[in-house]
Amino acid sequence: MSTVANQIIWVTGAGSGIGEASALTLAAAGATVILTGRRQDALEAVGSRIRAAGGKAFIQQGDLTDAARVQEIADAIVAQFGRLDVLVNNAGVNIRDRSSATLTPAGVDTLLSTNLAAAFYCVTSVLPTFRKQGGGLMIHTASWLGRHSHKLAGAGYSATKHAIVAMSHAINMEEFSNNIRSCALCPGEVATPVLENRPVPVPMDERERMLQSQDLADMVMMVASMPSRVCVNEIVISPTWNRMFLSQEQSGLVAPREDAVA
Repeated sequence: MSTVANQIIWVTGAGSGIGEASALTLAAAGATVILTGRRQDALEAVGSRIRAAGGKAFIQQGDLTDAARVQEIADAIVAQFGRLDVLVNNAGVNIRDRSSATLTPAGVDTLLSTNLAAAFYCVTSVLPTFRKQGGGLMIHTASWLGRHSHKLAGAGYSATKHAIVAMSHAINMEEFSNNIRSCALCPGEVATPVLENRPVPVPMDERERMLQSQDLADMVMMVASMPSRVCVNEIVISPTWNRMFLSQEQSGLVAPREDAVA
């Protein structure tokens, strides 16, 4: 297996959750990480932890739904370091009013711009550099809902994550001759701050049984550490106690009906 030591790695959504854990893990292994997200204070906190442990972290704050800002960040990385080895394309969101009964055009716009358009902006911003330098790796945080249907996430979120999976496979089909690799990471429920946007609160004891951010960071590290001859096309990973396999009311993913039998 190769190593991420001395690699230049851009991590989006790096201020919390999977992005934060991935940045910390990659930096601890010797990578230079560039941290991007909307919240400067959160990025500074992650960067400070990395530097305190002897790692290398640089901050490029930005709203990834702004295509021009995404390109500015990608250009700044190449200008500073001369190359980019890995994109961890992780930024994403879900909304509280996600069911078809409550989804609004504004909610659709939020999901499409953050989960899909922003991911594509990152891809298009790095592809020219990858082609020029003869290779590169993308790791996209998709979802279990990008592979399996379930009422939990809502139609909008599920559609965007299915699209991310399709995008990743298409990149491999179109760019393999340029030594460019793309991996769709499809986790089941992960105990991250995004759970606060669930319509039904998730009890703490249930969160402890979910995947943790570090579990996904370990997957990112594994994919990033593979030699360039290896393309990990897709990883589908879930908690052992997978609430998707229970009925809706058994799992607590939706509130019980008032007329349900106790």
